[in-house]
Amino acid sequence: MADWHLDGPIRPADDGLINRTFMVGPGPDAVLQWVNPIFDPAIQQDIHALTERLNQQGLATPRMLPTRAGDLFSTDTSGFWRAMTFIPGSTAHRLDSAVQARAAGELLGRFHCALTDWQPDLKAPKRDIHNTLGHMDHLRNALESCDDHPLEVPARKLGRSILDRWQAWLDGPGRLDLPERVCHGDPKISNLRFDATGSVGICMVDLDTIGFQSLAAEMGDAWRSWCNPAGEEDPERCDFNLDLFRASAGAWLQAIGPITEEERHSLVPGIERICLELAARFCTDATENSYFREDRSRFPIAGDHNLLKARCQFALAVKAEEQRSICESIFNGEAP
Repeated sequence: MADWHLDGPIRPADDGLINRTFMVGPGPDAVLQWVNPIFDPAIQQDIHALTERLNQQGLATPRMLPTRAGDLFSTDTSGFWRAMTFIPGSTAHRLDSAVQARAAGELLGRFHCALTDWQPDLKAPKRDIHNTLGHMDHLRNALESCDDHPLEVPARKLGRSILDRWQAWLDGPGRLDLPERVCHGDPKISNLRFDATGSVGICMVDLDTIGFQSLAAEMGDAWRSWCNPAGEEDPERCDFNLDLFRASAGAWLQAIGPITEEERHSLVPGIERICLELAARFCTDATENSYFREDRSRFPIAGDHNLLKARCQFALAVKAEEQRSICESIFNGEAP
């Protein structure tokens, strides 16, 4: 913290799966983050360019705080750190009402609208976050090499179901050759900042994943997070809530402005795609334990937490497929 002009108490925030976040000052006055080394340090330049663009477009956004030396980040033996302005408000970990769903859709739509036609020279290497084919190949390899792993049997059973349903998606409505635009990259509900009431969207946070990708991948990731009030750890209760989809989709469409017909037709199938992609990633890490952190206090056996999350995303993929036609009717204004 001495690398910045910051003072006051420091305390951990709700921790994410990838980075580690701390609040600084009594206000708090700033956010300090240890950034996972999976992100290239050049991402700080991209975040700076993005927040400048958002600010120019009149959107609220966290801003980078330069170090005493004028740099965008600081390094130590554990990796690199950054500091950003703190945006007052609230964070939701699930949507509970259509009012909040409309706020979420409107906020992400304004974010996308502000980046329409923006062609930045991004410095960080493209991470290809939603390389779904690559994630499925990784899953196949993990299943083939997990002999004698304690979770071998359940991981292989679930993994094969994921791969079968993925092939059905490719043979059905699936398209991967879609136009790309600058997107957030991880619009799960906890990456949206709301006001204190939770009914007005303020800004998008956790901007490490910005880059070019399709709206189908972006919104598939958003809706799989927003429309499952049961959260990501209860496969028996998970559901794709049509009221939350209807509210958020309508607000997002109104806020983003014109999109192409090609983009529009790809959006609903994108929900099942991203659910299957995440199911594959969690299932892979259930035996590899190399990417997602697990809660050892609740899941002492390595891989159990990831396997539960994989089951939940797979169950959500099934729900999304079952309600695909209704979602398309909602999206096209044909359903009440």
